[in-house]
Amino acid sequence: MNRNLNAEQIEQIKQFQRNEITEYYIYTRLSRKVKNEKNSKLLESIGNDEMRHYIFWKEISNAKVKPNWFKVFKFYWIARIFGITFGIKLMERGEGGAQKSYMDAASFVPEARQIALEEDGHEKELIAMIEEKKLEYVGSIVLGLNDALVELTGTLAGLTFALQNTRLIAIAGLITGIAASFSMAASQYLSTKADNNGSNAMASSFYTGLAYIFTVVILILPYFLFTNYFICLVLTLTLAVLVILFFNYYISVAKDLNFSKRFWEMFIISMGVAAFTFGIGYLVRIFLGIDI
Repeated sequence: MNRNLNAEQIEQIKQFQRNEITEYYIYTRLSRKVKNEKNSKLLESIGNDEMRHYIFWKEISNAKVKPNWFKVFKFYWIARIFGITFGIKLMERGEGGAQKSYMDAASFVPEARQIALEEDGHEKELIAMIEEKKLEYVGSIVLGLNDALVELTGTLAGLTFALQNTRLIAIAGLITGIAASFSMAASQYLSTKADNNGSNAMASSFYTGLAYIFTVVILILPYFLFTNYFICLVLTLTLAVLVILFFNYYISVAKDLNFSKRFWEMFIISMGVAAFTFGIGYLVRIFLGIDI
């Protein structure tokens, strides 16, 4: 297809081809691996759209372009490990500049405007239709993580100043954390069962308890590895911030939520409780005369 394009425009079109064929391979490979038939068909449909766009650009450039295999590998495994919705939306976030590039290319390839609209509209609608069990229990995971972060950072901060012995702090924190995780899971089970007549109550309580125990292990780990209790406390608080950072980033991508607002909300609550209980631990040690 001859459009009298210059070398720079041809290179831009080849980049479009590369993006389209790369995403085609990502979507089609995922479509073969997912067990949910509806999700598989949706991914296959999006992949077919990407191939159609690739063929359109290929007819203009008259050149074959290979996919970015590193990107295919990276996003395929991100989607397999962290969930299809997260992996795809993370990839699409990185393609935000492509929409503007298509609109710019419309000045010499008018059809590019329609492709941009399809990328921004139809494909996003299809992605939104993907059903994923992991995201159904995000509320339960949030409950477990948030409760563990607030309770354990506070408990460990208080125990650190009250006991000043890493082994005792670790054991006391572990016992407290495990007991609290079972209590939280049981409460979530009863709450979910009461709300929807038992549907998904067991799975909901499982995710809540699992998230709680995961957070407990992460936060207590420094106290088993080091002997300086202040270093352990600093590391625990740092790990708490990293957990907050990672989880809120995950949720913000997968659920299209505001990352900054959620991060600072959880950060302020967790660190505020830790600071408060650290002070309580200091007062307990002074007034009760604890010396271990």
